[in-house]
Amino acid sequence: MQISFSKMHGLGNDFIVIDAYRQPLSLGRKQVQALADRHRGIGCDQLLMVEPGEQSDVDFRYRIFNADGSEVEQCGNGARCFARFVHDHGLTDKREITVQTRNGIIRPRIEADGEVSVDMGVPQFTPDAIPFVADDETKSYPLIVAGEVVQIGTVSLGNPHAVILVEDVEQARVEQLGPQIENHPRFPQHVNVGFMQVCDRNSIKVRVYERGVGETLACGSGACAAVAVGHRLGLLDDEVNVTLRGGALQISWSGSAQPMLMKGPATHVFDGRIELTNIEPQT
Repeated sequence: MQISFSKMHGLGNDFIVIDAYRQPLSLGRKQVQALADRHRGIGCDQLLMVEPGEQSDVDFRYRIFNADGSEVEQCGNGARCFARFVHDHGLTDKREITVQTRNGIIRPRIEADGEVSVDMGVPQFTPDAIPFVADDETKSYPLIVAGEVVQIGTVSLGNPHAVILVEDVEQARVEQLGPQIENHPRFPQHVNVGFMQVCDRNSIKVRVYERGVGETLACGSGACAAVAVGHRLGLLDDEVNVTLRGGALQISWSGSAQPMLMKGPATHVFDGRIELTNIEPQT
């Protein structure tokens, strides 16, 4: 069976985007792994599926699969690419669309400058919402990792995030701490791990070790999570420029029960077709 796809990226966080709206399609975990394989398949951090909405008041359904084949709730960079894909492929002529995700409704909007803004919803800090095992909600928690205590902030942007403050993001122990925190037993659904360096009240640098992927060049929800935690700790103002390894995002959040807004680019790389029977998952 041949399927059509587009390769896209948001600041280097790269995606396979599949139109399952006009070509109905269901992929198993091993097929996702095979497509995401950078040596035997197409290669990506996440695979995005465009499907018809299941509710009358939404335009599309947005499904996200990590490179390991697991389905997840949210991906900010992916949401921008999703909006650009459906607009450029003639699935809609709307500048703002209503999209159903595994965790609720989002509303990406293509702006006049070509970048895409996404209402990422209201950050959730209660342990049950993340989910995170804790007796009470606080602004930061001590976490024992490999025999040492690490202070983390936790938040859900539709998917779970842990954020660690560091003095120098380039010296952060992303590869050492990232996988251990991702799989820590206090995060029953695993977690994305952000390492945040505060430059001033309106700018931060962030690296993210993504659940089911590893470190990526950018993570939109991870950028939002870092701003949410930093703002809650009193370190950041309402408008923050977030520099990731792949580029910069603009995040706006006034705190409390207000939604968080993210703005950044979405880039089309190429279109193609692939025969599913010609790719083999890793063993």
